Amino acid sequence: MFKVVIPARYASARLPGKPLLVIAGKPMLQWVYELACGAMAQEVLIATDDERIATSARAFIAPADAGKVVMTSAAHASGTDRIAEVARVRGWNERQIVVNVQGDEPLLPPQLVRQVAALLERHPQADIATLATPIGSVAEYLDPNVVKVVTDAAQRALYFSRAPIPWHRDSSGPGGQTQWQGARRHVGLYAYRVGALQRLAAMPPSALEGIEKLEQLRALEGGFEFRVADGEVPPGPDVNTKADLERVSALLVAADVAMPGLGNRS
Repeated sequence: MFKVVIPARYASARLPGKPLLVIAGKPMLQWVYELACGAMAQEVLIATDDERIATSARAFIAPADAGKVVMTSAAHASGTDRIAEVARVRGWNERQIVVNVQGDEPLLPPQLVRQVAALLERHPQADIATLATPIGSVAEYLDPNVVKVVTDAAQRALYFSRAPIPWHRDSSGPGGQTQWQGARRHVGLYAYRVGALQRLAAMPPSALEGIEKLEQLRALEGGFEFRVADGEVPPGPDVNTKADLERVSALLVAADVAMPGLGNRS
C-alpha cells in the first residue's frame, strides 16, 4: 500500500497563489486532490504552510477528513522537504512508500500514480522510483525546460539533465542536431521509501544539483538507487505559466463536456 502527499505552496514566481487558481470552476488543488484519490492510495494528504491554501482545501474535503490537510514549516526549500516533515510527524515506517504528486498537475492520470508506486514495490532494494516518456521532437529534445533522463540496462537512472542527452554525435552538424529518437523526457512524479526520503531531505544540496537546478541529482550523487519506467499512458501538461493555465482549463472544460462529472474523481 502507498500514500500520496501533495505539497502545495502559495509562492510562485510566475503564478502566485497557483494552487488556488480556478480551473473549470474548481481550484487547481482540488483537481489534483481528486485525481490522487482516484489512484487508490491508502491515504491522500495535502501539505502546506499557507493558511489560505489550507482553508481552500478544507472547503472541498469532507469535514470528517479535515486531518488530511497538514500544516508544515514555512522554511522548506522544496516539496521533498515538506513531505519528509509529514512522514516524520505521522510516524511512518521507513519502508512505507509515499508518492509526491505535484500540486500543479491537474491532468496527471491516476494510473501513473499507481504505476510509480508499484515500480518501487517491485524493486525492494530501490530508494526512489520515477517515470519517463519518449521525446517527440528535436525541439523538445533541445528545450532546457524539458528534463531528460538516461538509464542503465536495468532501468536505473544514470543522469538527469536539461541538456539534450544522449547526444547523437553522428547526427550533429552545421545545421544542428537532427536526431532525437531514443531520448526520454523525465516525468516529475516520484515514489519514495520513507527512510530514503528522510535521508535525502537531511542532505545538503549537491554540486550537480546546483548546476542543473534539478533536485533529483542530489539523490544520484548521494548513491540512491533510482528506478525509472516509461509511463503507461502520456502525462497531462502541468501549469507553470498563464498560457499553461489557459490551455489546461480548455482541456478540462472540453473533457467535462464530453464526459460530464469528470471532476468527481474522488
